Formats: sequence, C-alpha cells, structure tokens
Amino acid sequence: MKRVLITTLTLLPLLCACNTMEGAGQDIQKGGEKLERSAEKHKSY
Repeated sequence: MKRVLITTLTLLPLLCACNTMEGAGQDIQKGGEKLERSAEKHKSY
C-alpha cells in the first residue's frame, strides 16, 4: 500500500505539468495566429 501511495504522489505533479504545458502551448499558438493575421492585414504590397 505504501508503494502505491508513493507512486501516486510522484506521478501526480507530472500529470499536472503536462496539462499546464498543453495549455501554455495553445495560448502561444493562438497568440501567433493573431500576430500572423495582423501582419497580413497591415502588409504593404
């Protein structure tokens, strides 16, 4: 039982970090898309 508890407590922060990094990646991607649209809008020919 002790081993299961230790394993769970060890893996829990790793799983939370994965979700955090995924969310950060999505935010960065959306920011890049907005920047790209703005550049296209203000591009001079």
